[in-house]
Amino acid sequence: MNTLSLQLSQSFPFTAFKALVLLLPFSSLVFTTSTFGQHDGPVVVVRPAEKVSLIKEVPLTGTVVSPRVARISTEVSGIVETMKVDIGARVQAGEEILELNSELESLLLEAARAETEQAVQELEDSKRRLAMAESLAKRRAVAVNDMDSLAAEVRIDSAGLKRFQAAQKRLAARLRRHKLVAPFAGVVSRKSVEQGEWIQPGQAVVELVATTGLRIDYQAPQSAYPELDQSSKILIKLDALPGQTFNGVIKDIIPVADPATRTFLIRAALDDSEVKLAPGMSANAILQLDSGGQGIVVHRDALIRHPDGRTTVWVVSQDSDKDVVSERQVQTGSSFDGKVAITSGLSPDTLIVVRGNEVLRENQSVTIKHEE
Repeated sequence: MNTLSLQLSQSFPFTAFKALVLLLPFSSLVFTTSTFGQHDGPVVVVRPAEKVSLIKEVPLTGTVVSPRVARISTEVSGIVETMKVDIGARVQAGEEILELNSELESLLLEAARAETEQAVQELEDSKRRLAMAESLAKRRAVAVNDMDSLAAEVRIDSAGLKRFQAAQKRLAARLRRHKLVAPFAGVVSRKSVEQGEWIQPGQAVVELVATTGLRIDYQAPQSAYPELDQSSKILIKLDALPGQTFNGVIKDIIPVADPATRTFLIRAALDDSEVKLAPGMSANAILQLDSGGQGIVVHRDALIRHPDGRTTVWVVSQDSDKDVVSERQVQTGSSFDGKVAITSGLSPDTLIVVRGNEVLRENQSVTIKHEE
């Protein structure tokens, strides 16, 4: 109520004010009505029906796996003298995990080194005596049989030295095996022994899991195999990161089907290397396969599903320079990327209401709002 109306209502009785209003010019009433009646129905957002290549979506369930998982054991038996890692420890390739008691092996190696040194000295002595005999033989002062005996002694001592050197190397290698080192970088996921325990070769000491180069393994139905290749699109969702979808890359397709489940293995990886993964995480995915055909699709928000099983959309058309809507029944097919294929009921480029279609009426005028 403007100031003039307020003053009049305070100065005159209501009936007098009403009479005064009736005396206003007719043109003023027409102006007021047209000002407050400027709307052509509810505001809706529309999109055209499109003809595109149809995509078949295949849901998959997978698990993040490590490229390398090893149950590590020693090659020799012995008592664990030092355990240098615990569960959860991160180790680098070549880092020591445990050490066995090696006192006896160290003494044996020391004895072998002494025997090798003795063999070296004996060989040098036999070679010296042979060289002296060869010098005397030039003056015919040494018998031929003596020369042959000295040459044989050199050969025997040389062979003996090689035997002692091999024994020394064997003992040194055995001594090195009393230390267990990580074959690759990873995380210790299990530990089976403690300090002071006696262990045997082949007995698992720790389980080591690599945490780099992780992949996601999926079992795909055999029906997807003919249309699948490494360029196929795969969208991945991690339960650990709800609400986010990541582009995936298919790394390997294992063309061997499991006869029990009729599935085959797909190995994928995230296109985003910054996303943190851990072995054992669950990862759902949508595998998108090109069906090889084309069809009409609409945005999924355009569909209205009725209790009686019908599916309809609201179609926008021009009527006397106004945009009006009419409901049309359609048949739907596959869905992908937020779109639904329409198998019958629509033609390409038909304008479809995708927002604001909840309370529309047949032949109702609407105001079209274009999406930004």
